[in-house]
Amino acid sequence: MNKYLPLIIVLAVLSRAEVEAQSLRPAPRLVVNVAIDQLRTDYIEHFAPLYSTDGFKKLLSQGCVYDAASYPFSPVDRASAIASIATGTTPEYNNIVGTQWLDRATLRPVSCTDDEQYGSSPQKLATSTISDELKLATKGSAIIYGVALDRDAAVMSAGHAADGAFWVSEKNKRWTTSAYYSKDAQNFIKAYNSTEKYKADNDAVAKLSMECIDELSMGRDDVTDMLSITMSAKVKDEANWQSDMEIEYMKLDKTLARLIKSIEDKVGKDRVLFVFTSTGYTEEGPIDYKRYRIPTGTFYINRTANLLNMYLGAIFGQGQYIETCYHNQLYINRKLIEQKRVSFKDIVSRSKELLTMSAGVRSVNVSPYNPSVSGDLIIEVQPGWQLLNEDNQENYISRAAFVPFPIIIYGAGTKPQHITTPVTVDRIAPTIAKAIRIRAPNACSVAPLQ
Repeated sequence: MNKYLPLIIVLAVLSRAEVEAQSLRPAPRLVVNVAIDQLRTDYIEHFAPLYSTDGFKKLLSQGCVYDAASYPFSPVDRASAIASIATGTTPEYNNIVGTQWLDRATLRPVSCTDDEQYGSSPQKLATSTISDELKLATKGSAIIYGVALDRDAAVMSAGHAADGAFWVSEKNKRWTTSAYYSKDAQNFIKAYNSTEKYKADNDAVAKLSMECIDELSMGRDDVTDMLSITMSAKVKDEANWQSDMEIEYMKLDKTLARLIKSIEDKVGKDRVLFVFTSTGYTEEGPIDYKRYRIPTGTFYINRTANLLNMYLGAIFGQGQYIETCYHNQLYINRKLIEQKRVSFKDIVSRSKELLTMSAGVRSVNVSPYNPSVSGDLIIEVQPGWQLLNEDNQENYISRAAFVPFPIIIYGAGTKPQHITTPVTVDRIAPTIAKAIRIRAPNACSVAPLQ
């Protein structure tokens, strides 16, 4: 007889008992899904000695921490990141390629939350979100809200079926919502504005979030509710970057500590599930590579579009084959090529021939996204090069550098551990779905994190 057999049996029984206990644990009363714009792991670690015990330190020591998170698409901005967190998929399916894109009909920029009927809504979001699936699973009983300083973050995080989303109006700098959401949400934010002085920072977001829980009856019964919150780790003054970054992370730590304690006191540590992550990108100020003899240059996308029109005209006959450019995208005039009976494939092939010979161009690809929200050709310039549109002065410096950030799951019986295996953010939605025992969003095809 195997002398280790009794030990193996005991371990098997304990493992089974742990699995059964996990399955019998009641679902969280409240899920708090927090995205922190431009949060970075290296900065969290660098300022660690300055933190209190109840903010980042608590999350890192008591949470399940995935150290190496990333987004499964590029480029990423705030809106596309939060849409991916909420839907568990990429812009190829959810259609949110960025905060803005060009409307092909007018060739003018539109916001991802623009809505002709309501002013603001998530109607451009093409798939369901984790909060939508929660509404469906509870037959409308779940209470769902989103809070952020910015409209795109609040609306995308809340989802289609939310009771409300709150953000700060660019016009009057007050908290606002839209007629798309419930009367309860509209009345609540009107009352809140009547007593609260406006302050645009993370503390203001946390305070309104806690008020939502208090006044809108979130987390009070056994039907799971969801609150999606967006904060920021962005430094506004590039001139004093290092000192301001230290101050920003210290303040953020204190804000998170207050938010976590308040919610745990109201709902119960074992009945609230927190998920924290970052939007996974960093906005940087001007960088003078040339001064330090680092390889650089400027790629003029509008000049290149004009040159490309001349090139294509010489091959296929005169015409404006490239209608316009936006960000790093070129928009092909589809009506013109239909009239000239030129194939889209031929236009793309010829365009690539010229573009790939242009100085500073690293790659030229056909957009994988829906043509209604994206250009046809996407140009990536070499790292260190500037892409400049002289017509509107839009410019950015290309960087292929990795931005380190975590996913942290905390509360509701989550086992503390650190996991170094790389993971992607689209796995957050199915992880929450598993924890609250509902279906994942309808375009989510990735596995839960745990």
